[in-house]
Amino acid sequence: AVVSTQSTGKLKQREGKTVVVVGTVTDDVRLFDMPQVKVCALRVTEGARSKIVKAGGSVITFEQLAVEAPLGQNTVILQGRRTRREANRHFGAPGLPNSRVKPFVRCRSRNHEMARGRRKSRAYKA
Repeated sequence: AVVSTQSTGKLKQREGKTVVVVGTVTDDVRLFDMPQVKVCALRVTEGARSKIVKAGGSVITFEQLAVEAPLGQNTVILQGRRTRREANRHFGAPGLPNSRVKPFVRCRSRNHEMARGRRKSRAYKA
């Protein structure tokens, strides 16, 4: 799960809390004023790390978090968008009118997308 610095510093209520991300925290150029937050993540990009440290915050690992807050006191868990997986692009029925679904084919050409659902002689025509 990739989470940008935009969502880590979005709420002012998170100022005294530790933001926990099981994934990567990336930099977001749209964010100008970053509040002072403590971020715990598996991975933090260099741009995001510099922005967090410049605002007076800190970046810690999960081992350091286990020592500081063994029961998860004053922590906020963030997650990235679940629908950003590549598999979600294939959900639905490709070939139907007004459908933006990505078909499971080797390449997009005339020969590879002319099977079931595209011709009447191959079971049905959508």
